[in-house]
Amino acid sequence: MKWTKYLVQTLRENPGDAEIDSHKLLMRAGLARKVAGGLYAYLPLGMRSLKKIQQIVREEMDRAGALEIVSPILQPAELWRTTGRWDTMGPNMFKLRDRGEHEFALGPTAEEVFTDLAKGLISSYRQLPVTIYQIQWKFRDETRPRFGLMRSKEFLMKDAYSFDVDAEGADKSYWNMYHAYERIYERCGLKAVPVQADGGDMGDSLTHEFHVLADAGEDGIAWCEGCGYAANLEKAERKVGTGEPGTGSVGACEAVATPNAKTIEEVASFMGLPADAFVKSLVYVADGKPVMVCVPGDRDVNDVKLKHFLGAKAVALADFDTVLKATGANAGFVGPVKPADGTLRIVADVTLRGASGRIVGANKDDFHLKGVDLARDAKIADSDYADLVVVKAGDLCPKCGKPMAIRRGIEVGQVFKLGTKYSAAFNATYKNDKLEEHIMIMGCYGVGVSRTLQAVIEQCHDKDGIVWPASVAPFQVCICLLDPDTAEAAKVAEDLESALEAKGVDVIVDDRAERPGVKFKDADLIGFPVRVVVGAKGLANGGVEVKLRSEDKSKTRMVPPAEAAETIMELLK
Repeated sequence: MKWTKYLVQTLRENPGDAEIDSHKLLMRAGLARKVAGGLYAYLPLGMRSLKKIQQIVREEMDRAGALEIVSPILQPAELWRTTGRWDTMGPNMFKLRDRGEHEFALGPTAEEVFTDLAKGLISSYRQLPVTIYQIQWKFRDETRPRFGLMRSKEFLMKDAYSFDVDAEGADKSYWNMYHAYERIYERCGLKAVPVQADGGDMGDSLTHEFHVLADAGEDGIAWCEGCGYAANLEKAERKVGTGEPGTGSVGACEAVATPNAKTIEEVASFMGLPADAFVKSLVYVADGKPVMVCVPGDRDVNDVKLKHFLGAKAVALADFDTVLKATGANAGFVGPVKPADGTLRIVADVTLRGASGRIVGANKDDFHLKGVDLARDAKIADSDYADLVVVKAGDLCPKCGKPMAIRRGIEVGQVFKLGTKYSAAFNATYKNDKLEEHIMIMGCYGVGVSRTLQAVIEQCHDKDGIVWPASVAPFQVCICLLDPDTAEAAKVAEDLESALEAKGVDVIVDDRAERPGVKFKDADLIGFPVRVVVGAKGLANGGVEVKLRSEDKSKTRMVPPAEAAETIMELLK
């Protein structure tokens, strides 16, 4: 492929709305162009890489025994109403009506469509297990599209769904997809870490997210270098004792005036004590009922852990009136000692079990209590202590006990055990060998294909541009023809291009009438894995210059033209 015949337009400056490196490079390297907020056009170079990622995904899905289909982007509301998600998905779902006033959605995901299809296609246990998948465009009306393809309104996704006769079979399907994902990301040149995650409203008890570790990641991950434990902060646990020491001797509680000091930071500064001397008390509403949550003053409540512990469908911080009615005080001055509502349930982080000498809100505006012994002064049932905080750096790994770090991750895929949530709603059944009907057990598996494209860039770049893995590079080799009007140089470039393409290598020849420096900068910016320099001066000295993009700039190889193709093939390996 000749550069002058291809649509390549690089940018020297970063786009004004690009915040992270991969977004900047995506645009500057001419891979994509913004059409509107959260909407992008994939240009020829970007499409080449996107198609290569799709092909890797497709090959590994097929290798795992999954069957490819394609379902409509436009999905009827009736399917979503079957599971109740037409009303619960919220404003992220694009909804529309056709000319007959029938309601539809632009599919944000495909559980309903696939389950309905399976119901119509599968009737016997002899057809199970089966996994079906598609690579299809999805749509979500993001409140704040950002970071390019990382959080956009339109994105390309591979979604797969497994159907099994029982839980044992569902487990096999789950791990089959898990290992397929490991192969996908390895082949894409990504270091993707599987982390334990919370299934939320989607999954069963077992789910893993695959994250590319990067400073620009939106998700926090608790990471143990010692044993490899990794979990999304929503799910992450830590090893704890049964009680942390108090801050001093314990006598009777004593009220202390703390005018206008509401936050832990403000009260700690006012009293000249560290944050961990305090108990942070917050009032939540869980399925309509208020509950007080107490955690150490230097920790944050993990809403997901709280939701699971309470067995609630939804939890949220209480409003002003609820807090005042439950405690007798405004937020910032509430605590577990004698709240106004004597029946108010109080739950606490496990590290507060047996804690004494703590400072808590006095349930009276502008006052706190010091010298509090939680076992003595607060009515917290023994069963109401649990792990309720967000893990932070330095917490001990729940597996090996070593200190953990907090890393940032870009989620590029996730595997779920769905159980019967969707199959039961659709009455998707099969008949066993006794002709008895049973609900199919489901799993769900997603790969963000377009997000993976940008995740590769985020993980594989340097100050000069992208450093593509050969497997997903738009072109694996760029031949910089420095003297396109010189017959000998043009012939060498043409012969090398033909030899490499005959070996299955993607080649672009930069035949532009540009200065060498411009060509080299563009080659580095776009990130072709191998750059070959063909020029009259080099040929006069008997060779062409071959360089790996991933190597230091000073490391080049002068190779006779006849040996160049084999040298490049070795480097690509």
